[in-house]
Amino acid sequence: MVVDLIGSCRAFVSVSEAGTFTAGAELARIPQPVASRRIAALERHFGERLFDRSTRRAVLTPFGLDMLPSAKRLVALADTLEHDARRARLRPMRLAMPETCTVRELAELDAAARALDVFLEFRQAPPRERAELVRTQEVRAALTAVPGEEGTWKVPLGLAGGGRPRGDVLHLETLRVGRSGGSPRRVWIQPEDDVPHLRDRLFRIRDAVGLRPAQVSVADSLTAAAAAVFGSDDLLLCSAPQATELGLTWRAIGEIRLVRGFEITAGPGEDAQRLRARLGPDIARCLGAEETT
Repeated sequence: MVVDLIGSCRAFVSVSEAGTFTAGAELARIPQPVASRRIAALERHFGERLFDRSTRRAVLTPFGLDMLPSAKRLVALADTLEHDARRARLRPMRLAMPETCTVRELAELDAAARALDVFLEFRQAPPRERAELVRTQEVRAALTAVPGEEGTWKVPLGLAGGGRPRGDVLHLETLRVGRSGGSPRRVWIQPEDDVPHLRDRLFRIRDAVGLRPAQVSVADSLTAAAAAVFGSDDLLLCSAPQATELGLTWRAIGEIRLVRGFEITAGPGEDAQRLRARLGPDIARCLGAEETT
């Protein structure tokens, strides 16, 4: 017969402290018959009586007196283990996120995670830094940038600028500077998209359609890129939700389809699989990604 050693010792300690089986069971928050059965099972396990049952009160036998200190230590250790387990479950998981996620989007993801008893702590950083944060174990997981076809989450990119749109598509070739000269319109790449699978493809299209090298440039920050667009006819490479947030008009690129791809990178363990399985749709909303099937 398998003995619930911790449960039986808890009943033993509670009855010894309360003085009766009834009061001890109440102290242990179990029915009195359960307390009696657990103590009886413990006595059979040890091969000795713990209580003298010849009186109304629960009086410890000499063997019971000898075993009580060890039983108390076991119960205290079990309580500590339970407490530590609860604290570990509540400890936030540090998650590196793109800087493009807004406070509201992060808050909504956090709320969705809390509803599942998952507690997140966000750290926003550019793509290369996010991958490094996982490698150095400064975060437990990160939403890392990957080519669109490899990503669990995909965010289509286009060009956003001020004024009313002229169609749903903008061709980069229309930005060529004519013979009359004039100030060339520029396309600004924000730090989130300063990765080879996006930046280099856009540079190749720039060269193929005859734009000047400076007409497609990498900005130091999203703020700097947006400021350049607000004050001119320049364009920002961004997602449609970003354009809406910034009050800009978004159009797809005519010559190429560019997509931000995101994947979860995590250290040893099941963090990546757990986040993907439990919070996949919520992460998609936070990134402004297309619905995954």
